[in-house]
Amino acid sequence: MRMLRAATLTTPALDAAVARYREYFGYTVAEEGRVTPALAASWGTPAAAGHPYALMQPESAEKVYLRFIQSGEQPAFPPLRTYGWAAIELCVADTLEVCARLEHSPYRIIGPPRELDGLPMIFPMQVLGPDGEVVFLTQIRGDLPEYDLPRARCLVDRLFIAVLACSDIDRSMRWFSETLGVELGARFEIGYPVLSTAFSLPESHRHVIAVGAHRRDCFLEFDQYPPQATARAARAGDLKPGITLVSIAHPGLESIPRESWITPPQPGPGLLYAGGCTGTLCAPDGTLVEVIGAA
Repeated sequence: MRMLRAATLTTPALDAAVARYREYFGYTVAEEGRVTPALAASWGTPAAAGHPYALMQPESAEKVYLRFIQSGEQPAFPPLRTYGWAAIELCVADTLEVCARLEHSPYRIIGPPRELDGLPMIFPMQVLGPDGEVVFLTQIRGDLPEYDLPRARCLVDRLFIAVLACSDIDRSMRWFSETLGVELGARFEIGYPVLSTAFSLPESHRHVIAVGAHRRDCFLEFDQYPPQATARAARAGDLKPGITLVSIAHPGLESIPRESWITPPQPGPGLLYAGGCTGTLCAPDGTLVEVIGAA
């Protein structure tokens, strides 16, 4: 069972965001509509009711989505400096080809292609989108002993990791383990150039990260942020700007304590929920985690 189902991003201009992801990433619109009042209430963001949205998927037609929701003017936020969902990671077939495509695009390359230290099978780059979203674009060139990493079936394929910025990595990892049954992997101290740049730290600075998985599916990255990081502000009652929530499949919603939900789970509307019930939880640092049960 693949756990990661979608990431939701807010944008002040839905049509422009959809056009960018279509032109540069090859994504297509799978569904359009407006956020229902019940769904907005389940997120604890009643002001999001009625906002138009577009659900997009990669050319491979994988049923892992990016959902864009048009929101009104939001407080500005500095990328990679606030707690919560910090980045989305998409698997790509050829990082260098993607880099060439994006060199003259609305996306700013903040991390040029480079192999990870000691992990030559992972070849990533990072870009910043016009709406403040950070996108990791990663070519998988080999396997890891612990996890089955995806191979792209088109130039830019599915979302496969959501990156969480933590004020206290131990607290966040414990919450995901105890609440959702996420299996916790090893933690590492690594050079992380885009994060060091965001906080004006020397490139030699080592950052603590860890991963979360379901069996051999590694789908979460936990990043310990420096103490200079802050909470991400939002308009009253509305979704936070940037990557605002992540949707995760779960085999047994009844195992989650009733009092943990923002509102009790109920059938979700549209393609993402596939007839299953959904509810939303608030993780540490005010992080929204939408949980989707089987139909």
